[in-house]
Amino acid sequence: MTSDRTGDVPVIELRHVDKHFGDLHVLRDINLAVARGEVLVVIGPSGSGKSTLCRTINRLETIDSGEVLIEGKPLPLEGRELAAMRAELGMVFQSFNLFAHKTILENVTLGPVDVLGMDKAEARARAMELLERVGVAEQADKVPAQLSGGQQQRVAIARSLAMHPKAMLFDEPTSALDPEMINEVLDVMVELARGGMTMVVVTHEMNFARRVADRVVFMADGQIVEEGAPDAFFDHPRTQRARDFLDSIRGH
Repeated sequence: MTSDRTGDVPVIELRHVDKHFGDLHVLRDINLAVARGEVLVVIGPSGSGKSTLCRTINRLETIDSGEVLIEGKPLPLEGRELAAMRAELGMVFQSFNLFAHKTILENVTLGPVDVLGMDKAEARARAMELLERVGVAEQADKVPAQLSGGQQQRVAIARSLAMHPKAMLFDEPTSALDPEMINEVLDVMVELARGGMTMVVVTHEMNFARRVADRVVFMADGQIVEEGAPDAFFDHPRTQRARDFLDSIRGH
């Protein structure tokens, strides 16, 4: 395919993906494509397979059958090629996974210097820009334990952005945070979405899904049950399973 057609190729594509944990069938014939610049939000009850789906995209979880494609190319199975592909997909987890003994600035510069081979001074300047962007530049010389959970998660987002990712994967990025810190992380994610970042977001934050998603995917029992534009999904779910789920969360 010629380079001027790459806009037509999904950044992320899953084709007929199946996965088991022992006897448990956690992903069942998953077919999904994420376009460049699209914000895809994956929701569903606990145990629906949504986090597993997110983690198969960069092979943190292996699959039993099917294909995962990044910009039309099959995801490498192991080794240097897989590491290179992972470097192009930012990943933000529930836990912040920062290096405890390194400063915030060092956490953000480590990848660009060691993996991308960026000059240290350039990496520092870029890191400070990103820390400014996520609102924690004044914390650059502190270590993670000196920051709140919300601040650490914003550093984790800056660290991912420092690698110039093609897409970013968020696996319940706010679920480990105190309520007052959730919005400060979601605000950063909203800005990323507005800036055109391709994003796959697994979340329980329905307001975020409604406000920011281009498309909502609803999963239950390892399957994609329903997908659609946010307003259509939240206001007029087509399946009983989705209606039951939405009723259950509105009841809280």
